[in-house]
Amino acid sequence: MSLSRVTTFAVISTLAMLSLAAPSSAQQGTAPAAPPAPAAQQAPAVSQPPATPPQAAAAPTAPSDATAPAEREGKLLKAATAELKELSPWTMFKSADVVVKAVMIGLAFASLVTWTIFIAKMIELTVVQRKVRSALAKIADARSLAEAQFALGAKGSVLASFLAAAMREARLSAGISSDGGIKERAASSFAEILRAEARRIRLGMGLLATIGATSPFVGLFGTVWGIMNSFIGISKSQTTNLAVVAPGIAEALLATAIGLVAAIPAVIIYNHFARVTKGYLEMVSRASGAAGRLLSRDLDRTHVSSHNGSHSRAAAE
Repeated sequence: MSLSRVTTFAVISTLAMLSLAAPSSAQQGTAPAAPPAPAAQQAPAVSQPPATPPQAAAAPTAPSDATAPAEREGKLLKAATAELKELSPWTMFKSADVVVKAVMIGLAFASLVTWTIFIAKMIELTVVQRKVRSALAKIADARSLAEAQFALGAKGSVLASFLAAAMREARLSAGISSDGGIKERAASSFAEILRAEARRIRLGMGLLATIGATSPFVGLFGTVWGIMNSFIGISKSQTTNLAVVAPGIAEALLATAIGLVAAIPAVIIYNHFARVTKGYLEMVSRASGAAGRLLSRDLDRTHVSSHNGSHSRAAAE
């Protein structure tokens, strides 16, 4: 009986110890499994930082690459707008290339020469036309070369040169009975004087013709050179916006404008002087004819007087 009690007490003690050990072992078995949960929670936190920096680094660089041309073009547009506000012929000249500046200066000088020739030739032609017209009016009633020279006085004109040449030929041909030879030699002298007067009065006309013919092409050369530089600037700025390239093209076209300003007046003035010079040379031809007629009268009088003298000598004998 006592043995069964001991056996029962031992079984109860063993069950109690097993019941007490089961919760502790359960706690020990489950406790190590709990820490992986924070690790799983921390894993995204640790793995996310390496993933986010490339995105953060890529985000600033992509917009900067995309906006760099736009910003550069915006700056160029602002500079071009400021330049367009101050755009004037003088501003375009100052900002032009050296070759284009040289072309503009040369064309401006050619224009100055054109107007100088215009003023000088207008004064000269007006004076000589008045002199020849007045001289022809003075010798209209003259009967001989001597009388015509006396009527003209000491005033220098082309008609006085004709009269002097006629009298010199008559003096050098004294004793020659051939009137035709004297008139022919006098006509040759008159032609030389006429050609010399034509060369003198046309002085500067060739320069006007040269300016009128070459100025447009010189201006076109400056334009081509300026536009070439403008295209080079377009390639460097990497923009084709008209506001950016307009100043350079305007500077180039200014050379053509100055070329036309120099050429058009030169052509008009040349044509005007060609007509006026032609009219003046016709007056000079009239003066040459007047001197020839006076010489012919003097020769006829000389022959008449010599003929009358021979008749009087024959009657006396």
